[in-house]
Amino acid sequence: MQVDEATVRRIARLARIRITDEEAVSLQGELSGILAWVEQLGEVDTANVPPMTRVADMKLKQRTDVVTDGDKADDIVANAPMTEDHFFVVPKVVE
Repeated sequence: MQVDEATVRRIARLARIRITDEEAVSLQGELSGILAWVEQLGEVDTANVPPMTRVADMKLKQRTDVVTDGDKADDIVANAPMTEDHFFVVPKVVE
C-alpha cells in the first residue's frame, strides 16, 4: 500500500504530532514500507499453526485447592465488639 503525503499529515494530526514538510516526505516512505511488510505477513499460511502465548512451551505451576483456614470462626471474631453466630454485628446506618 502506498501512503501519500496527505495521509501522513492526517495521521500526524490524529496523533497530535507536529511534522515539517521534510519529515512528511520521509515518513511517507517509512509508512509505505511498514504497510508493505504487514501485507507480506498476510500472505503467510497459518492455518495449521496453533495459537501460542509465548515462544517456549511451559506450564504454570499450580497448587492444590485445599481449605487450610477452617474452624477458626471464633478466632476471627474474637476482637469484634459485637458478634452473633460467628458474624460481625454492625449498627444500622440506612433507614
